Amino acid sequence: MTDWQSAVDEIREREALGRRMGGPEKVARQHANGKLDVRQRIDALLDAGSFRELGTLSGKARYEHGGLREFLPTNFLTGRGRIDGRMVVVGADDFTVRGGASDAFNIRKQIYSEQMANELRVPIVRLVDGTGGGGSIRSLVEMGRTYVPALPGWEVSADNLATVPVVSLALGPCAGFGAARVVASHYSVMVRGISQIFTAGPPLVAAIGETVTKDELGGVDVHGRNGTVDAVVDSEAEAFECTRRFLSYLPSSVHDLPPRAEPTDDPDRRDDWLVRAIPVERRRVYKIRPIIESIVDTGSFFELGARFGRALVTGLARLDGWPVAVMANDPYIYGGSWGADAADKAVRFVDLADTFHLPVVHLVDNPGFLIGTEAEKSSAIRHGMRALSAVYQARVPWCSIILRKVFGVGGAGHSNAARLQYRYAWPSADWGSIPAEGGVEAAYRAELEASDDPAALMADIMARIADVQGVIKTAEAFDIEQLIDPRDTRPLLCEFADLVAPLRTPGRVAWGLRP
Repeated sequence: MTDWQSAVDEIREREALGRRMGGPEKVARQHANGKLDVRQRIDALLDAGSFRELGTLSGKARYEHGGLREFLPTNFLTGRGRIDGRMVVVGADDFTVRGGASDAFNIRKQIYSEQMANELRVPIVRLVDGTGGGGSIRSLVEMGRTYVPALPGWEVSADNLATVPVVSLALGPCAGFGAARVVASHYSVMVRGISQIFTAGPPLVAAIGETVTKDELGGVDVHGRNGTVDAVVDSEAEAFECTRRFLSYLPSSVHDLPPRAEPTDDPDRRDDWLVRAIPVERRRVYKIRPIIESIVDTGSFFELGARFGRALVTGLARLDGWPVAVMANDPYIYGGSWGADAADKAVRFVDLADTFHLPVVHLVDNPGFLIGTEAEKSSAIRHGMRALSAVYQARVPWCSIILRKVFGVGGAGHSNAARLQYRYAWPSADWGSIPAEGGVEAAYRAELEASDDPAALMADIMARIADVQGVIKTAEAFDIEQLIDPRDTRPLLCEFADLVAPLRTPGRVAWGLRP
C-alpha cells in the first residue's frame, strides 16, 4: 500500500450507501405519499450545488468476516448551503429511516447543526418530518433500559432564537420533540395534505378516550388557526419559496443589520385613492391590506400569521428597499380590538422585529382591548398588557400612522409614549379615553335619569362632545405631532426608513423571541 486510495474508496462506498436513505422501497413509499425525500428537499431549498453535507458516514453498520455487510444511515442530514447566495445551515429529518425518530446518532447531529448555526452566525432551516424525539418503545428494548427524559442541546436551540433566524418547515407528521422543533422558531410552515403537529399522536391519544385521525388531531385546520405555525401552504415547493422570502428581510444574525434591497418603487409615489380609503361614516369598515400594499414598496408585503389573531395584521415589507416590520388593525375583525390571540400575535411579532433590528411601522385603528364576557374569560386584559409591555420594551425605530380609532389602554399602547414620537395621523383619526357612543351614558347617567326629556339632553350632550372631538383641536394642543394627507403616507414612511437606517444597532437584545 503506497497511498490512501483504498481508504478513500471505502469512504465513497459508504457515502453512496448513505445516499440510498432507507432503501428503494421506503423511498418509493415516501414519494407515493406525496412527499419529497430528504435529499430532494435539500436540493429544492438551496442554491444549486451549494450543499456541503457533514456527517455523511454516521449510521449503523453491520459487519461479517471483517467486512461491511450492511449500512443504514442516520435519519438526520445536516450541512451548510446557500439561499440566494447567503450561507445557511440545514437540518433535515429522513422519514424513510425509522420514521425520522431520534436516536443517539441523530440527536448528536441535531445538536451539531444548531451549534454550527449559532457559532457561524447564520440562519438555520429545519426540515422536520419525524415521529418523535426519543425513539419508540422498540428503541428502549434495544437499549436495554429506560432513561430520565432530557433535552440535550436545547440550550443552544433556545439561544438561537436570540441569535440567528430560525425557520422550521413541518413536512410530515411531527410529534413530541419533532413538534417542539417546529414551534421553537421565528417562522414555521405546514403543508396541506402532508403535515401534522401534535404532542402525542393518535395511538397515545386513544389511551385517554379520543379516537381521531392525524389531521383531526393536529392538521393544518387545527394549527393553522391557533398560532402554532405562521403559515399554511399547498406544496413543499411553496414552503421553500416562503422560506427564501422570509429570510430575505432578515440579517444572517443579530450581529448584522437587515439588508437593503435595490429600490424598485418610487419613494414619492402618492396613490390618490388613499384619500377615500377610510369611510367618512365612522361605523363603516374598510379593508386594511390594500392600504398596506399601497404604502410599502410594490409587491413587498409578506404577511405572517394570517389565520391567527386576525384583528391584527402583521408582516414584513420594504420601504425604499429598507426592510421593515408592519402591523395594522383589521376593522373587519372585532373592529380591530386586540383580544388574547391578537395580543399574543403582537408580542411575537414585536419580539421578532426587535431581535433582528427591523424598524416598525404601525397602522393604528384600535378601539381598545376586546370587551365582553368571552374577552374576560380569555383574560384579554392580561394578554393585552403583555403586548403593551413588548411595545414599550422594544428599542427599534418606531413609526405610528393613526388611521382612525385610538381609545383606552389598548389604543394608548400603539407606541411607547416615553420615546420620541415619530407619528402621523390621517384626518379620519378619532381618539379619546373611550368612544363617545359607549361612554356618554356612563358619564352622564345621573343627569339623564333625572331629566324630564332624556332624549333632548342626550342630543345636547352629543353636540357638545362633537364640538371637542375634532382632530384639529388635538393638533392645536400638539397632542398629535402632525396631521397629514393620506396620500403623503408612503413618501413620509420612506423618509422615515431612510432616516432611521443609520440608527439601527446590531447586537443582541435583552431577550429573543419566545416560542
